[in-house]
Amino acid sequence: MPKREDIKSVLVIGSGPIVIGQACEFDYSGTQACRVLRSEGVRVILVNSNPATIMTDPDFADATYIEPITPQVIEAIIAKERPDAILPTLGGQTALNAAISLHEAGILEKYNVELIGAKVAAIKAGEDRQSFKELVLRSGADVAKSLIAHSLEDVLEGARVLGYPVVVRPSFTMGGLGSGIAFNEEDLIRIAGAGLQASPTTEVLLEESILGWKEYELELMRDKADNTVVVCSIENVDPVGVHTGDSITVAPALTLTDREYQRLRDIGIDIIRAVGVDTGGCNIQFAVEPNTGRVIVIEMNPRVSRSSALASKATGFPIAKIAAKLAIGYTLDEIPNDITKVTPASFEPTLDYVVVKVPRFAFEKFPAADNTLTTTMKSVGEAMAIGRTFGQALQKALRSLERRGSSFHWGEQPFSKDELLETSKKPTDGRIVTLQQAMRMGATIEEAFEATKIDPWFLEQIQYINMAANEIANADKLDSTVLTFAKENGFSDQQIAQLRGETEQTIRDTRHKLGIRPVFKTVDTCAGEFPALTPYHYSSYEQQTEVRPSTDKKVIIIGSGPNRIGQGVEFDYSCVHASFALSDAGFETIMINCNPETVSTDYDTSDRLYFEPLTLEDVLEVIHAESQSGDVIGVVVQLGGQTALGLAQGLATAGIPILGTLTLLKPSW
Repeated sequence: MPKREDIKSVLVIGSGPIVIGQACEFDYSGTQACRVLRSEGVRVILVNSNPATIMTDPDFADATYIEPITPQVIEAIIAKERPDAILPTLGGQTALNAAISLHEAGILEKYNVELIGAKVAAIKAGEDRQSFKELVLRSGADVAKSLIAHSLEDVLEGARVLGYPVVVRPSFTMGGLGSGIAFNEEDLIRIAGAGLQASPTTEVLLEESILGWKEYELELMRDKADNTVVVCSIENVDPVGVHTGDSITVAPALTLTDREYQRLRDIGIDIIRAVGVDTGGCNIQFAVEPNTGRVIVIEMNPRVSRSSALASKATGFPIAKIAAKLAIGYTLDEIPNDITKVTPASFEPTLDYVVVKVPRFAFEKFPAADNTLTTTMKSVGEAMAIGRTFGQALQKALRSLERRGSSFHWGEQPFSKDELLETSKKPTDGRIVTLQQAMRMGATIEEAFEATKIDPWFLEQIQYINMAANEIANADKLDSTVLTFAKENGFSDQQIAQLRGETEQTIRDTRHKLGIRPVFKTVDTCAGEFPALTPYHYSSYEQQTEVRPSTDKKVIIIGSGPNRIGQGVEFDYSCVHASFALSDAGFETIMINCNPETVSTDYDTSDRLYFEPLTLEDVLEVIHAESQSGDVIGVVVQLGGQTALGLAQGLATAGIPILGTLTLLKPSW
């Protein structure tokens, strides 16, 4: 079916200011929507209050309103611009709630404006806790035993029925706002009180506890012809009890049997049909009881989310872009895959690599804050890495966080095995390293599982990394066999140096002398079945590179890495503009970044994208790969915040030309 000819103009609602739980992933999705709609000849009107985003640049919409996202303001914009439709599903919970308010106030009907992407009934069915529970049960799937409450009296009565611990989940909120796990009445009054206040409908769902169950997520898309695809499966390393945005996650899901995966897939497709998402995407979360295999549906978002951005970057399947096309009438089989050009969007992506996302927190900025991870999201950003194995991808992702102590290490350990195991019982931002240290000190997989309920398969991988570290440390000499083994398992030059008692530069010089360098593979959405025409690369220590030769003059732009307090979307804005401007000036642009939420890591922002950690080692390897063909005239570091600037001295010492920042100033102290 061709696109709808009755939609001449669309109002896109953005997500407003960045907050914990709703960050620059919606700048990414909203920007994609604006670009797609305009390319289809649709007039785009944008409202968003965040001036630091790419999408609020005048180039991305025909009319841009940097205004508060309130029903009153949006009505005034509608009255002036008279759009045919409103697209609210790419602006996070802010946009979705605004759309519901417009509907309930009669504004959509008054101006004859249609909601596209998801109908009001679908939004309510997915977001309203009681409605969604009933819908899941009608679909033949299971949910946790639960009760709806609209007051503290209802909450206390519900807890008496369900027993403690009890999970509190408010309706129509984002990032787990107002949710939590209450272990007693005092906890319950505090958490549920906040939840009732956070919910615009003053409604919370009380659920039986499923703490310790395995948690999974499916990203799905459906069109008006009922074509449905599962874009990506994502597995949480942490068990249920930690918000998925605060958990280390893996794509594809690694500990499901095929039978279990097909069951989740069938349930997910039944739910997206029952909810009525017929022109866009959604994500559905599941919990699986590890002993019995019982599956329950936790919740769904009838819109794109942070997980959607992660799934897009993990697979190369542009969820927001395709959602925008579906919203104006196309079907999945009519939309070509940008990466292969020969497969349609109705082909489900296939991965021949492993993707790991690790969240980044800012507890150091708030010393009095509780660093316990719960169902309320606390992370401020995330880093993603791609590798051929879980261990390789995990180690790359941990060093992408740019935080001291975030990577696995093997120095002196002042704590005993039992002390480390006790610490790891509480989910915190450093639990994965604490576990690694406990297992290094002799903790068994059984003891680690008892403390954390993390699936034994993941614990085996951590144990293997510790075993590999021992082999590297105790090898008679650092020859090509040992170095290749280390790099295949994700060890950085810095980690190898620590294990061998040498300097990082010595390790790097030895590795280069032996000719041990990474090759770069391509994200192609189809596991190599069709050639990838879009150069989106990740490093691996194998035999053959997939970087195509190029004779153009190249400029490399270093991004800003994971969002954090003090370094956010404004630096991505700068890097994207640099890429566009340099491309217009006739240069081939190369982007290096590890943040899956951003526009800079969209595969069509630059001529080439390298999804790599922003460390000196990793950046130098990208520069070396690109310099094998064509002329790398220099690197731009001044637009990627402190992350990129911090690499400037090391790059200059290595003989790499720095563009823009010509003078490297050293501190005077």
